Amino acid sequence: MWSSRMTERYLSFTVHFINDNFELKSRCLQTAYFPTDHTGENIALGLRECLSEEAQMCITTDNAADVIKAVEHRLHLAIENAVKDDARVKQATGLCKQMVGVFSHSWKKKTALKTAQQELHLPEHSQITECPTRWGSRQKMVERVLEQSKALSQVLSEDKKTCHLVPTWQDPDVLKSINKAIGPLQEFTDALSGEAYVSVSYLKPVLHLLRTSTLTRSDEDTDLTKEIKSRALGYIEDKYSNPATQELMDITSFLDPRFKTDYISAENVPHIKERVTIEMEQVARKEKRLVSALQMPCPGVQQRQTHLPQGRESGHWAASSRARLSLLFPSLWSWRIPLKLNWTTT
Repeated sequence: MWSSRMTERYLSFTVHFINDNFELKSRCLQTAYFPTDHTGENIALGLRECLSEEAQMCITTDNAADVIKAVEHRLHLAIENAVKDDARVKQATGLCKQMVGVFSHSWKKKTALKTAQQELHLPEHSQITECPTRWGSRQKMVERVLEQSKALSQVLSEDKKTCHLVPTWQDPDVLKSINKAIGPLQEFTDALSGEAYVSVSYLKPVLHLLRTSTLTRSDEDTDLTKEIKSRALGYIEDKYSNPATQELMDITSFLDPRFKTDYISAENVPHIKERVTIEMEQVARKEKRLVSALQMPCPGVQQRQTHLPQGRESGHWAASSRARLSLLFPSLWSWRIPLKLNWTTT
């Protein structure tokens, strides 16, 4: 689900697959105008129009109240939930936005900041502003302000109109507490947002790492850092407490040779093995039926015995194969997906 710059809403249908070189690829099969509300029922109806339910194996959706969320988006929401109602965080991040805004709209301030960075031997980095729709932008803004705090204070204090924006003694402490708590979560968000590799099997290991290391409260943490960690961890554990979700994560982790049963409780391992075995057998039987159906003569299509050079496509046999597929998957074929079939005879 996504919206264009003109705020028109669309539903895109993407297929992910592994090629002969075991490289993860994806193709967008359809993008359709979706003017109705983004409810679970409407989304399900749109998917049924694209593909039959029998062919739907796994779906990743947005995180409104009516659907289930992807893990990287949930991490982003865990961060937002952990800091949204804290007055200290609101004041400190609000100050950061004002400071960044000053340097974003004045070339004189940008020039002065660059001079101050050179004098203080700081990296000549530009400021980063927070964008609500850009994951992790708040943490990046806070991190950059902390890095450039001396140069920012020097430039702001030289102008009477901006001297009130110079951080007070408690603001840096609050920003450091925020950055220490949510900084590591940003790394997980970036890793789980990748499209060039499979990330669903990371769920169980990542949640284990968050629970036992990243979000564990330490004696060195400030009270604010401890509070943010506790809120974020509580949110994440609540969202993944559903038994069906836990079973799905166990299966994906089990199928990944890097993890197997390392993050599955001992009492659940036999059930997961049985579940995976049953599903593999079902897939094998379905594939066998498909191969048998493709080898059967197709009603209404006259077959001719032709001899073509090896490696060349027979238009007649390609048409026959398409006809068989249209009988097997009518909902898929009515959608007119341009499949490339290379059937040859000798």
